[in-house]
Parts: sequence; C-alpha cells; structure tokens
Amino acid sequence: MFDALSDKLEDAWKKLRGQDKISQSNIQETLSEVRRALLSADVNLQVVKGFIGEVEKKAVGAEVISGVNPGQQFIKIVYDELVKVMGESNVPLAKADKPPTVILMAGLQGTGKTTATAKLALYLRKEKRTCLMVGTDVYRPAAIDQLLTLGNQIDVPVFEMGTDADPVEIARQGLARASEMGVDTVIIDTAGRLQIDPEMMGELARIKDTVKPDDVLLVVDAMTGQEAANLTYTFQEQIGITGAILTKLDGDSRGGAALSVRQVSGQPIKFVGTGEKVEALEPFYPDRLASRILNMGDIVTLVEKAQEEFDLADAANMQAKIMEARFDFNDFLKQMRLLKNMGSLGGVLKLIPGMNKLSGADLEKGETQLKRTEAMINSMTKQERQEPELLAQSPSRRRRVAKGSGFDEKDVGKLVKDFTRMRSMMQQMGSGGMPGMPAMPGMGGGMPGMGGMFGGGMPGMGAGMPGFRGYQGKTKKKKKKNKKKKGFGNL
Repeated sequence: MFDALSDKLEDAWKKLRGQDKISQSNIQETLSEVRRALLSADVNLQVVKGFIGEVEKKAVGAEVISGVNPGQQFIKIVYDELVKVMGESNVPLAKADKPPTVILMAGLQGTGKTTATAKLALYLRKEKRTCLMVGTDVYRPAAIDQLLTLGNQIDVPVFEMGTDADPVEIARQGLARASEMGVDTVIIDTAGRLQIDPEMMGELARIKDTVKPDDVLLVVDAMTGQEAANLTYTFQEQIGITGAILTKLDGDSRGGAALSVRQVSGQPIKFVGTGEKVEALEPFYPDRLASRILNMGDIVTLVEKAQEEFDLADAANMQAKIMEARFDFNDFLKQMRLLKNMGSLGGVLKLIPGMNKLSGADLEKGETQLKRTEAMINSMTKQERQEPELLAQSPSRRRRVAKGSGFDEKDVGKLVKDFTRMRSMMQQMGSGGMPGMPAMPGMGGGMPGMGGMFGGGMPGMGAGMPGFRGYQGKTKKKKKKNKKKKGFGNL
C-alpha cells in the first residue's frame, strides 16, 4: 500500500545530498517533496500541515551529530514524527476485571466488519483466550450465515437468534450466554450503518448501553482514504469508540488513513487487516509501520510471523542437518511451505531491509519459480528426495522427474545443481544464525536460526537458491551506491 509514498519520500531525501548540514534554506525543497508525498497518499490536510511544521522545527534546530549526514538525520526526524502522528505505541485490547470482556464491533456498510470480527476472534484464540461471537446484523442478507461459516472455520462458537429478533435483545442474550459458557471474551458483530442514518446509529447506541462494552472498535476501510479519519471522528462523537481496526491495508490504495486516524479522531488504531485470509490481522505498531514506510523493513514482525510457524524442536533438528550437510529436498519443501504460511512472498520480502525494491514482475517470477520447484520435488521418489546425489548421477532419473512435473530435463538438472551448491553454502553459513527458528533455504547468514536471511538471498532469489535469480545481482550496484542512505546510520 505504501510503495508510492515510500518512493516519493526516498526521492525527497535526495534533495539533501551533498549538504554538510541541515539549514532553513536547503531543507525547504525537501519539505515540499515530503508535503506532496503525504498529500498524494491521501493523508488529512491538517495532519500534513502539523507534521511538516514539526519536522521543520526539529530539523532546523537539530544538533549535527558526528558521522551522520543531513539526509540520515532528516530521515530520523521524519521517522520519529511519523511514529508520533500514528500514536507512538501499540494500544492493546481492553480486558475486563471480571470476565467476559465485551468487544463491540461497529462500522459502515461494506467495510468487512463481519470478517474482521472472525479475524479478531482467531487472534484472541492464538492468545489463549476463549471467545463467543454474537451476530446481531439482521439486515444484511446472509450476514449471520457468514458469521456462522467463519465461526465453524476458526472453531469459535456463534450466538444468533435469526433475522426476526431485535438486535439489542440478541446482544443482551448473547452476553448472558457468554457468561454461562465461561468464555473470556464476547465479540458482538453489529449491522453496517451510515453515520447519516440516525435510526441505525441510535440502535448501535442502545446495544452499547445494554452490553456496556470494554472496547468499541470501529472497522474502517483503508481504501476510503482520509475520509476514514473523519468517519472515526464522527463515530467517536456520536457513539463513543475506543479504537479502530483498519482493513485492506494490503491493498493498492494510498494508505493515508493509517497516518490520519489517530490525529483526527483522537482514537488509536488497534489492529490492521493485511489480507483476505482470516489469519491476516495484526496488532498495529506505529514504529513498525513507520519503518516500513521509510523502506527500512520490519524485522520484529517478520520474526513474530516466523515464530508462529516454526517449531523449536524442528529448528534444532534443522540446524543440525544444515551443519552436517544432511539438508534434503524433504526439508527444503517443508521450509517452502512454512514460508507460504507466513504470507505472500512479496509481503514477507517487504519486511526485510533492502528487499523493498523488488518489482511486481520480480515477485511474480519468484512465486512462479517456487511453484515450479515444488512441482519438480513432488515428482521425485522418496529416496531421491532424501539423496539428491542420485539425481545428480542419473540422467534417466532426471528425465523421469522432468516428465512427471511437466518441465525439461535441464530444469531438473539446474534445480539439483543449485540445491547442492546451496546446501554447501548453508553448511558454511549455518553457524551464524540466532537460535529459535529453522534455516530458510538459501537465506544466508544472520537471521534468527534461519541460516540467516540477508547473506544468501531469499528462496530462489540470488546466490544459491534453486529457482529464480536476478534480484541480488541487480541490487548489488544500487546497494553499494546508496550504502550511506539506508537506515539511520549512527543514530
């Protein structure tokens, strides 16, 4: 979502190249570029004005730090201000002193509120909290059926009384049922409404008065742009909300809502939806998003995603296999599937510093090559997966695998050759990883137990991975050229 904003901000830093310090005169052009970038991203005008004023004040008055050039110093100031605008820290969900905690979901029609309700329930399940979802949307056709389907999918019970019951009564009885069941949290899904519809807004207020929620979360579609912040403000004024869930943050909209909601409405963003899958909900961390916007990656989120998928016992076993060069095609296939579970290849790569410049074509090629690789491995016998040397030594085996997977013999030969080289590289670099997570194939040397993420390239992307290439070679020059521009330098 923030690709265009990130690119424009990166262009803005270039205005300070060759300067030995930040001054009132040389910063004006850079500030103008930043202002244009934020407005293009649909950030609220008043938020932009305040943001630029604060950045200018801090930049011009900043002490020059030895070893840090003005561009790096300016990026640090912009980063700090972005974090401040978005709320400085994550605001967790409320938790009642006496269960159940009641969360009331509100929002406009079509914002994905019912799906967000299920996503939140699944998130809480992962946090070891028991939940009950309550369906009070009696107006939208199949809304309750949708909630029941989602509840069945994530194994969370749903309370409903059909479409003829009064929503306020459904909410009241749903809360009573949650108390009987002894669940930790009850999440009440309400009907979508318009802020100009006094009758529907009144109904929402009555539900709130009846269940006395600990959290009232407004589900906001990020694609509505800066209007999202105004909607949050309206609901806060008329209903009284405690936070927002920003959906569709993975889309191609400009993303200004994420930078505007807190400042305009006074209410924090508590979660963001990052995809259509029911697992695609993340707590909102302003510092992490600011880091992504400024093309610095988000290693903390990457590690958290990996830890959700990787088992510590498997990690230790995988590390031993790497060190002893016993890593085989079965292990490789397992790692590829774990990577898929973490999200799309593009989404994972954007969390890695320095990998944000991949084009859509590069990512599409990468996804295709990973599928090709998986198809070839699936055509191997059990023995061939365990002993890749058999394929290296036998043209007839390679021909059989090629025929079974629908590719050429030379493709299979290249896969085996790349895999053998990668395995040798991983053995040499495996000792450089941190404990806790298994080595992702071909991911170099330095990331948590992954055999490292930055040295050898992402799966299939660069030096020794069976699959696609081109990215690493293409970026080496760029990396060298802009070496001083990445991150905060010595700050």
